Amino acid sequence: MIRHIFNIIFCLLPPTRFFSFRNCMLKIAGIRVGSHTSFCGRSWIYGRGKLTIGNHTWIGPGAVIFTNTEAEIFIGNNCDVGPGVEFITGSHRIGYSSRRAGEGFAKSIKVGDGVWIGAKSIILGGVTIGAGSIIAAGSLVRADVPNNCLVAGVPGVIKKKLGL
Repeated sequence: MIRHIFNIIFCLLPPTRFFSFRNCMLKIAGIRVGSHTSFCGRSWIYGRGKLTIGNHTWIGPGAVIFTNTEAEIFIGNNCDVGPGVEFITGSHRIGYSSRRAGEGFAKSIKVGDGVWIGAKSIILGGVTIGAGSIIAAGSLVRADVPNNCLVAGVPGVIKKKLGL
């Protein structure tokens, strides 16, 4: 409930201001937030699951983070998360024909240090994105990404290895 109240307050603030205030509120809500992290307004956090955001990380406006008590989301240091990115830990097994969305489950998401996730990308549960990787705008990431790779597309595929 407290996270929902904070989501509403965040929407009333200018989207790219008052980061220290936002970080204090996130910490009160049980979210681990590193130093010099910028969590922009009009972003939403749903659920009561564990969320950790590292140092010097930017979460762009309109990001949506679906947490779950059965899975955690970890976003490393020096990451840039573009506008409208979604982190979704939960899904369903395939059910019977009378109801195809069967039993629900959740899997953790881990984003390594220095990752750049482009606008409107979707990161699904069970994914680890390696350090220094780039996820192109609009990508759907449903499988692990090695360190220092460029991933693009739906579903996301490795387009090339990146240098250090």
